Amino acid sequence: MSAARTSDPVIGLATALTHESLQPDELARFLEANGFESLLLGEHTHLPAAAHRYGDGVSEAYRKFYDPFVALTAAAAATARLKVGTAVCLIPEHHPISLAKRVATLDRISGGRFLFGIGTGWNTVEIANHGVAWRDRWKVTRERILAMREIWTRDTAEFHGEFVDFDPIHCWPKPVQRPWPKILIGGGTRPDVIAKRVVEYGDGWIPLDGADHAQRLEATLAALRAEADRAGRRFEDFDLTIGLGLMGPITEKRFHEVVALGFRRVLFLPPAGAPPAEAWPVLEGFAKLKSRLV
Repeated sequence: MSAARTSDPVIGLATALTHESLQPDELARFLEANGFESLLLGEHTHLPAAAHRYGDGVSEAYRKFYDPFVALTAAAAATARLKVGTAVCLIPEHHPISLAKRVATLDRISGGRFLFGIGTGWNTVEIANHGVAWRDRWKVTRERILAMREIWTRDTAEFHGEFVDFDPIHCWPKPVQRPWPKILIGGGTRPDVIAKRVVEYGDGWIPLDGADHAQRLEATLAALRAEADRAGRRFEDFDLTIGLGLMGPITEKRFHEVVALGFRRVLFLPPAGAPPAEAWPVLEGFAKLKSRLV
């Protein structure tokens, strides 16, 4: 598949932070000083004690994740140019009115530097603890995003759906970015389903590369192009972001391959919640790799 972007790629970092890791302000300053474009943080409100499908494959840090919006506020305050965002915010774990305010406030405080990566997560019990049935997670996500878009773009907003229902409200602030910060949709396995979600209520796609994910990239990009054409949207306007490093070391070869596919933003993934002694050598290595790539 030929490249979908002519502009130069940018490199950011996607991770999660805890009280035992590097702190968001020092990490953000390092990234900005070394020319990284963005810092995106993941989210888990908690890790249920019940068994889950990844078993020991999830590190101890998953019990201790910072709230991404609070951490990103600190990162934004410590920098002037670095974009800050979520990768990803678990929409079924938030009420749309309060989340709309939180996103708009962070976009205001950062001067329009917020990127809104969204998903539903993988832990069935975690989502159930928030009162959302696993089978409904994407239906709930869709309605909550559509409701937030109403709040961001209208002085008086209302929404009436199956999972979200509120009469006219006033809710400020509105985002600096208009009509709203870019909504980058992650998750999913079927290319056609992912494409429909992105085109209906998103502004981009944010997959992870590695294992079975790699097999879906070209198919999903093709489906996204076809769905955009069908809906009258320009495929070139979608923000294509990808995370590298999930399944092993990041190579220059793979970086250039995903850029050739059309991904403009490439996120390096260090171990989530790594203590400073482990994190700094990884970050220094990322900075050296970045200098060779862009």
